[in-house]
Amino acid sequence: MTLAIVLAAEPHATPADRLVDQCRRAGASEVRRAADLDELATFAEAATGPVLVAGADLVAHTAVLRHLATSPVGPTVALVLTDPPSRGRTAVREERGQVVAAGPADELDGEVTGTFGGALRVGAADVPALVESARTVAAGVVAVGPAGPTGARPVGSAVDRLFADLAARGTLTFAHRVRLLVAHRVTDPTELAGAEAAVAAVDEDRAELRLSVKERDDFFTTYFVSTWSPHVTKLSARLGLTPTVVTMISIAFAVAAAVLFAVGDRPALVLGGVLLYLGFVLDCVDGQLARYTRNFSAWGGWLDTMADRAKEYVVYAGLGYGATAAGYRYGWALAIAAMTLQTVRHMTDTWYGALHDEAARRPKAVGGGGGIGDKLNAASTRVQADTGSLSYWLKRTVVFPIGERWALIAITVALFSPLVALVAVLVWAALAFAYTGALRTLRARWMRVGVLGTVDTSLHRDDGPLARRLPAVPWRRPLESAVNAAAGMAVLLVITLVVGEAVPRWVPLAALVWLLPAAGMARAPHGGALDWLVPAALRAAEYLFAIAVGVVGDVPAWVIFGYVFVLTLHHYDLTARLEKRKVAPPLHDATLGWEGRSAVLALAAIVGFAGIGMVTLGTYLLVVFMASVALAWVVLPARAARATAGPVGAGGGSPG
Repeated sequence: MTLAIVLAAEPHATPADRLVDQCRRAGASEVRRAADLDELATFAEAATGPVLVAGADLVAHTAVLRHLATSPVGPTVALVLTDPPSRGRTAVREERGQVVAAGPADELDGEVTGTFGGALRVGAADVPALVESARTVAAGVVAVGPAGPTGARPVGSAVDRLFADLAARGTLTFAHRVRLLVAHRVTDPTELAGAEAAVAAVDEDRAELRLSVKERDDFFTTYFVSTWSPHVTKLSARLGLTPTVVTMISIAFAVAAAVLFAVGDRPALVLGGVLLYLGFVLDCVDGQLARYTRNFSAWGGWLDTMADRAKEYVVYAGLGYGATAAGYRYGWALAIAAMTLQTVRHMTDTWYGALHDEAARRPKAVGGGGGIGDKLNAASTRVQADTGSLSYWLKRTVVFPIGERWALIAITVALFSPLVALVAVLVWAALAFAYTGALRTLRARWMRVGVLGTVDTSLHRDDGPLARRLPAVPWRRPLESAVNAAAGMAVLLVITLVVGEAVPRWVPLAALVWLLPAAGMARAPHGGALDWLVPAALRAAEYLFAIAVGVVGDVPAWVIFGYVFVLTLHHYDLTARLEKRKVAPPLHDATLGWEGRSAVLALAAIVGFAGIGMVTLGTYLLVVFMASVALAWVVLPARAARATAGPVGAGGGSPG
């Protein structure tokens, strides 16, 4: 239920009348006109959901308001225009899509990146701050931010002053940019006529279809998918397909490709490569369809994230089986290595992104006096701004994004074999990991921001009951312990691969003892500049330990792959929840934690039942994962809907 409030001092202003109608067509459940900020505060105070606020001087396509009202980037989103700063307009400075400062252009600390567009969508949790800001500005009081009074002088219209005050209070606000469509703020009849003409000159539906494609994507996706995928998106919309349905179809294509890779003969490999490519096209279409139809949901975002990784790893399984069936002894081993490496890479991607977001929220903590990290950051910014240049595409491609991974697999498996495809993926992924890891480490040291100090550290470390009870090792730090654990497990795995079945059964127990100091860091502060690497290091330690236990216990390689695959589902669920700002999974404690699962495997290996232990624990974790998904996305929302509706109301439905 979205309440739209049009802030218009003049009771019969033509732009305001148009905005009221546009807000209704944009999907607002209720539209009110407020003569001043006090009246706006009164209306907003009664709202039960998000509030869309627009100033009467805004002339824009209805789609602009609809996109703002339905933006999935965050609870509170502001329209930001590229117009140069002018008198009476609130200037904006943003980093990574977040508004980090707003006010008069000459008072902002840093480069101005845009101007406030006169409209914002305020999330339900931020509505009390909106109400307080409206009343504060109406009373002429200077805003007080987290660090004290801002000192900002009043700027522009009422909606400008409102937004500046809201930003000064530290409300996390994301920027919504206008592309292809038209949005202007007008001050006189001449500007009004010009803006209306500009709006009329653009085909709104055609622009929306083009907007469904990501503005900046990877090379393969840009030139070999997005050139024709919008036609599939348009057809899907006409057929009434939802993004979730398209996601399911793309999963089916990937599974079919994996089966064909496992068969192994040339026609099957070629057909599998084609299906893999088409599956990736559909993987792009589901997001484009969501943006085109504005059909966003937390469930859809979570499913898309989980499906991307699950499809990729199912394909690895097909390649591993196919390579083994062709007579290569280490086909499954290569598939396990590829999955492990990609997962650890993705964990670093997630936490490095969180680090950047934290740095954006605390810009004063950023800066290193011109060191190498500062220079790398400036160079990266220049390359990213040079869209379409050779350096831009090299930077986008060298990190081995998903489009390039799927293209590499499809081409190498069709022309050569599953073995060549797995080796190619491993080599490129390892080089990309080394490249990004080195540069990000240098840049993170320059940022001097501790990201793990602002989240539930134990949750995203994936600690269990054992870790929460172990004492901390006073002479170690969290990152040192996590890296030490991962390095130890890497050495253990190498030894087990070289020695084979001759490794004594007690070795897993010794390895577990080596792991436990990292578990003892659960309650230690994680505010170091490089502590964003801790979750990835712990994932590497757990996966390598499980693989080593499987080798020691002579567990079939496909069983080891299946067990690690289940672990990746659990860990991607945690990272998806971090990215979607969701709480912990309902049954998180039942997953035992990384140290608890390792202890169970160690005990199973010692008593000679490593295979049975791995199958049992993997099955248990999969059941817990599926039950947690059902609780999080079906049972608990339905229960909450029934509670909200009251004793007479109807219950909720399944996610969609």
